[in-house]
Amino acid sequence: MDGQGNGKEVKLLGTWFSPYVQRVVWVLKLKGIDYEWVEQGFRDPKNRSQLLLKYNPACLGVLIILEYIDETWKNNPILPSDPYERAMARFWENLIDQKITKILSKLLSSMDKKQMEEEMKQVSNTIEILDRELKAKGNKFFGATEEVLGINIFDSQNYPFIAQWKTNLLEFIQQCLPPKHRLLRFYRKYRQSKL
Repeated sequence: MDGQGNGKEVKLLGTWFSPYVQRVVWVLKLKGIDYEWVEQGFRDPKNRSQLLLKYNPACLGVLIILEYIDETWKNNPILPSDPYERAMARFWENLIDQKITKILSKLLSSMDKKQMEEEMKQVSNTIEILDRELKAKGNKFFGATEEVLGINIFDSQNYPFIAQWKTNLLEFIQQCLPPKHRLLRFYRKYRQSKL
């Protein structure tokens, strides 16, 4: 179960709908690492499994986990070897987490139209920055959330390079994602429970 013969058995602990856990799934698949899925409850953080508490007691961020995977299994590196480029990759990951993923999660429990518009403006501004970066550098999981909220984050008219990037990655990512109908059902129920 190691993807490169280094003897490490990989167990992935997470919730099936988490965009953070999905990033780990994508990297494991990109690197050809077999893993055992161990579903974790998400409703009660005090009720975490002993395995999760043993290996990730502080619930480390996804970037730390991805870096560990990248450094443990050297094939198909996900982060650049150049220190500056590596720092920039960390910057973009943090920007996406803070200005897109967290805001979209917050929107799932919001009813205030004005607040939602303001938050979406922040998301749009961030996506515009990402689009410019992809345009400048070349074009080398928000789907269910977009549909539940009735928004189109990756509008090809406004953000052509983000849209192209999404198209290029979509085939691979769809192999890794849970079924869309299951995500939609979950996020709709979650949103209803928060409103």
